[in-house]
Amino acid sequence: MPWNEPGGNPRDPWGGGSRGPDLEGTLRRLRERFGRFGGGGGGLFSILLAVVLALVLIDSFTVINARQVGVVLRFGRFERVLPPGFHLKFPHPVESVTKVETTQVKSVTDQVRMITNDENIVLVDFNVQFQISDARKYLFSMRDPEDTLRQAAEASVRSVVGANTMDTILSAQGAELVSKTRDALQKILDGYDCGLTVTEVNFQNVSPPQEVKAAFDDVNNAREDKQRIENEAQAYASKVVPEARGEAARITADAQGYKAERVASAEGESSRFEQILQQYRAAPDVTKRRLWLETVEKVLAGAPKVIDGSRGKNLIYLQPDGAAAPARALPGAVAGAASANDAGATGDKP
Repeated sequence: MPWNEPGGNPRDPWGGGSRGPDLEGTLRRLRERFGRFGGGGGGLFSILLAVVLALVLIDSFTVINARQVGVVLRFGRFERVLPPGFHLKFPHPVESVTKVETTQVKSVTDQVRMITNDENIVLVDFNVQFQISDARKYLFSMRDPEDTLRQAAEASVRSVVGANTMDTILSAQGAELVSKTRDALQKILDGYDCGLTVTEVNFQNVSPPQEVKAAFDDVNNAREDKQRIENEAQAYASKVVPEARGEAARITADAQGYKAERVASAEGESSRFEQILQQYRAAPDVTKRRLWLETVEKVLAGAPKVIDGSRGKNLIYLQPDGAAAPARALPGAVAGAASANDAGATGDKP
């Protein structure tokens, strides 16, 4: 029965004589509108069906970027790996796709305090860069791959650095330790089968603790002074050794030249003596006199001479060319020059 009956006693639950909202009319108008849109009474169902089909169609494909791979799960179980590109799949909840960045280089940084092989404490700040090489293993082999890598990196650093002395760690051999750490870390990750590849390991800072830093600075300064002195010594040796070798070569060459000169002179004297011997055997008197004259000529060539041919009345001073004249000439003295042959012929006296 309607709320407002005809007559003078309206039964209006809203009070007063005004009418309330017409719910039946509103529902009827909505039904008419949806009926016109859907072409009949099933228009609402058709709309819902179209929406569902559109959602299913949209969820039936996926696009994988060039830097990614897609891991497909079917009802929560691994099914396949999708390479970059456009791919079709079953919609949710049948299949789901998890996209993993495989070309992105990620990094992990940490600091460890440890004891070296010679029982010194050292602080090592290290950085590990890695990439995802297998998306399936990365997602399902470990619960937290990055935290696992951080712990494995710390273990690798401790095993490598702890096996060396402080001097080795702080010296130029640090690059070799970094290489060993990278190899040890990759071996651990391969054992975990986690799908991660280590691309780089860096020791950003290797230093002693602050409490003993002053003592280690003194040690480093002493090491640098040692290296400087060694470099100076090597430079001095590089300078002196070639000079000594050159001087030795010069002395050797001079000795060889002197040797050749003495040998040639001895051979010449020997040949000359043999020639004189042949002449002496041929004419002994003539050769003997010629040798005597040559000897006297050599002896008297540079000495002053006095010739007395008048029993003390006339004195003749003979002096070699270039010699100074006597300070005072005696009576009858004549300055001049004479050969040794003339002096020998006149019987010169000293």
